[in-house]
Amino acid sequence: MSRLILATHNRDKLREIRALLNLPGLDIMAVDDVLPGFDVEEDQDTILGNAVKKAVETAKATGFPCLADDTGLFIEALKGAPGVMAARYAGAGCSYADNRHKALQQLLNYNNRRAEFRTVAVLAEPDGVVIWREGIVKGKITTAERGDNGFGYDAIFEVDGKNKTYAEMNNDE
Repeated sequence: MSRLILATHNRDKLREIRALLNLPGLDIMAVDDVLPGFDVEEDQDTILGNAVKKAVETAKATGFPCLADDTGLFIEALKGAPGVMAARYAGAGCSYADNRHKALQQLLNYNNRRAEFRTVAVLAEPDGVVIWREGIVKGKITTAERGDNGFGYDAIFEVDGKNKTYAEMNNDE
């Protein structure tokens, strides 16, 4: 069986990636399952920089291929915030709900609620980067949370053309 390490401590992300890839013969594990306590500081200025750093350092440390990602939520009215700081927007140790609440509060007096999610995924072998890709999903920030699926900002991000937030969509959508 082949092994792929995800450079994440986020069990929600691990569950989501396992379901998406669903490849027989591929053992997908979080870095904590291989190297408990191993961490890579996300100190880069871009989501690409963070994803590359996490993938390369985790692949070197574990000796296995590693998939890493970084995602930012870029809100027009907030001049691109939270951007690369999306996971820590409300401060160190904040929850998903804290981040959503802060974004909603900061948008109270704005009509422009346009936003986009940008995600970079990087696959690295222990000797360096193999490939990377960026994806962008455009949408808007809702005025209140909607839906129970997903995590992070999913309950306040309505995807263009869907009239649903990610949290209102099923896995196939």
